Amino acid sequence: MREQHLSLPLLMPAGADCDRCLSRLREALLGLRGIEAVQVSPGATRLTVQYDPLLVPLELIERKVHEVGAELARSLRHATLPLGGLDCPDCAVKVERALSRLPGVLWVAVSFAASSMVVEYDAEQVGPQAIEATVRRLGYEVRPAPAPGGVKAATFFLRGVDCGACAGEIEARVRALPGVRQASVDVPAASLRVAFEDGRLSEGRIIHMVGELGFRAVPQEASEAPGLRFWLRDRRAATTAAAGLLVGLGLAGTALGAPRPAGIVLYALAMLLGGAPVARSGLLALRARTVDMNLLMTVAALGAVAIGEWLEGAMVVFLFALGNTLQRYTLERTRRAIRTLISHCPAEALVRRDGHERRLPVEAVEVGDLLLVRPGERIPLDGVVQAGASTVNQAPITGESVPVEKGPGEVVFAGTLNGAGLLEVRVTRPFSESTLARIIHLVEEAQAQRAPSQQFVDRFARYYTPLVLAAAVLGAALPPLAGWPFEPWFYRSLALLLVACPCALVISTPVAIVSAIGAASRAGVLIKGGIYLERAGAIRAVAFDKTGTLTVGRPQVTDVVSLDGVPADRVLQIAAGLERGSEHPVATAILAEARRRRLEVPEVAGFQATAGGGVEGDLDGEHFLVGSPRFLETRGLPTEAVPALETLAREGRTAVLVGTPQRILGLVAVADTPRHRAREAIARLRALGIAEVVMLTGDQPGVAQRIAEELGVDTWQAGLLPEEKVAAVRSLKARGAVAMVGDGINDAPALAAASLGVAMGAAGTDVALESADVALMSDDLLQLPFLIALGQQTLRTIRANIVFALVAKAVVLALIVPGWLTLWLAVAGDMGTSLLVTLYGMRLLRAA
Repeated sequence: MREQHLSLPLLMPAGADCDRCLSRLREALLGLRGIEAVQVSPGATRLTVQYDPLLVPLELIERKVHEVGAELARSLRHATLPLGGLDCPDCAVKVERALSRLPGVLWVAVSFAASSMVVEYDAEQVGPQAIEATVRRLGYEVRPAPAPGGVKAATFFLRGVDCGACAGEIEARVRALPGVRQASVDVPAASLRVAFEDGRLSEGRIIHMVGELGFRAVPQEASEAPGLRFWLRDRRAATTAAAGLLVGLGLAGTALGAPRPAGIVLYALAMLLGGAPVARSGLLALRARTVDMNLLMTVAALGAVAIGEWLEGAMVVFLFALGNTLQRYTLERTRRAIRTLISHCPAEALVRRDGHERRLPVEAVEVGDLLLVRPGERIPLDGVVQAGASTVNQAPITGESVPVEKGPGEVVFAGTLNGAGLLEVRVTRPFSESTLARIIHLVEEAQAQRAPSQQFVDRFARYYTPLVLAAAVLGAALPPLAGWPFEPWFYRSLALLLVACPCALVISTPVAIVSAIGAASRAGVLIKGGIYLERAGAIRAVAFDKTGTLTVGRPQVTDVVSLDGVPADRVLQIAAGLERGSEHPVATAILAEARRRRLEVPEVAGFQATAGGGVEGDLDGEHFLVGSPRFLETRGLPTEAVPALETLAREGRTAVLVGTPQRILGLVAVADTPRHRAREAIARLRALGIAEVVMLTGDQPGVAQRIAEELGVDTWQAGLLPEEKVAAVRSLKARGAVAMVGDGINDAPALAAASLGVAMGAAGTDVALESADVALMSDDLLQLPFLIALGQQTLRTIRANIVFALVAKAVVLALIVPGWLTLWLAVAGDMGTSLLVTLYGMRLLRAA
């Protein structure tokens, strides 16, 4: 077999670049006779095929790729939907089960911690309306995702609306906007709900219209304030408090000798107030042919009433409702921390068009428009500075703690905060394609992915719950048949029923994953999913690309050497004067070093340049030559007497000689230099237990050795072609999990071959942002040890949560045997464990 490797750019249709779609592409290609291996780079940007050209022509491979892409584009749809009303992890499982039964739904993942759902479906078999209707039938809220030409629903909280006349004015003006299907204002709730055509109108335009009327509209998500506002906003928190008060009154009445019927009435009211939403959710679950914790809790409470245990029934309902309320509160903090990304971008931008300034919704700003960003304002869209100078806080994008100076020609990102200067910015991307918008989208997708530990928990729960339910049924039925008393065993079965749902176990992983991803995004580290976060925690070796990763990727002056008694600064000044008109990278480095040393760059007379050699001219009446050793040799100057040249060449540094027609005055050495704090980053990696740090480069051995020695790299390999880098990564991978760090553009094959591909400096770079498992948004290498440390901490947290949840369940189950487990204790144990693992997982939010 005469094998060949084919590597070609891969352009999959929008929505067809997920892992499942790419698996279909691989399967389709491997089905062709003559194809041995298929590999797709991270981000689905490049396809590599190992094949026999005698058996399968190139045209057939390309046609098959096109056919698969067209088939997926024809019917495949993806949707990310925010959900409301998820009270416990079992709610997420219930939604997944119900949707997975719909014909045409190919894959669904509900993140309880993030309160969102990602669904993949065949549009020829099922539509978004059927999916949303199924979710609503289960008792949960769903907000339609925007689609081109589709209808989008948005809810806004209103400020300043206190009468029906105000509401009528707002409704009339909003309904008059193009694309509005329906608009209604709820005065008591001070809210506005609008259904509109997404392709014709934006939320920003609605907010702008309400503002013109003298009121303020705040999107529902952005209006959620921290602190005690949750308790006023959450209806079930009030009913839970009322149920607790009634239980307390019942206990006090019993202690004071009140008649039993009075206590029963109070307990019944408490069960009604606290248990009505629980019973409703349980019945909806039953209608969806699934069993959830709400149904089990309802059966247990009714069972307690049936045997006359009114206090037990009321305590079960109250503790369950209280646990859910506390869990919603704690998880809302997680969701709010992640949603703060969205709040970084203003809804409007100040645009200068045709000499006039006007405020427009960010969605209405076009590429090429000129933005005016005043001091203290957030930059609304990605762009390039045209005029002005300021410092910009880029922490929301790159995680950098120190503001960065920006001037003409510098790139700025949406959501970053302008400092004390006025900036004029030319827009380079529409809002929907801004770096911030892509980050938000990728973080949302990452929340829905299941990490390996979560998959284990899901498999465990799939078997655990039916087994415990069966044990509860047998425990209630068999002992009475054997002549044992019915009531004690029925009570024990009810208690067993309450520990049948592994809520704490199910929530142990997703809360930790979502918290860690949120913390990482705030630090400028974009992790594409829980699986990659867990891999980061298991890394044992790190391979670095050199140019642009360990080094800055552009020449800088490393040495200025005087050879004839002339001061070093004078040597540099002469070189800078003659190079000031050149745009060559070496000339740029020399000029930058002269400015850094605050040297005056003199004017040159009689300037002449020799292509590929050097330049010459007059400074202060004296003739000077600046160029390569060969250039000076052509002018009769011997360079053998310059001992530093051989050393510099061996180290991979470029020597620029400075002289006159009679003598050599000195030299300026230029080379690519290590990044700031690169050595510190490598030291931190070792402190985290990374066993091997390797540098892989296509550069010369001399350059590689110099950089490796400066940074303290364990081993290095130079002169590597892309396929040789892949082989080196695979060799490292055979000894344990390995991370490959590169710029995401030239290193895609090596990134794909590694256990974890990490793209560096991804802010504003489409390819780098999409091409790896993890994207470091800034050029700060210290983000890498932060990523590894976060992965390790996340793994420890997940393992601790799983062990704690399993031990807690085992202890509770053991208490059933001697009859020590009461119904209220079973609920308290279950909800308490869930709350503790939630809080422990949320510690990762502070990792940044």
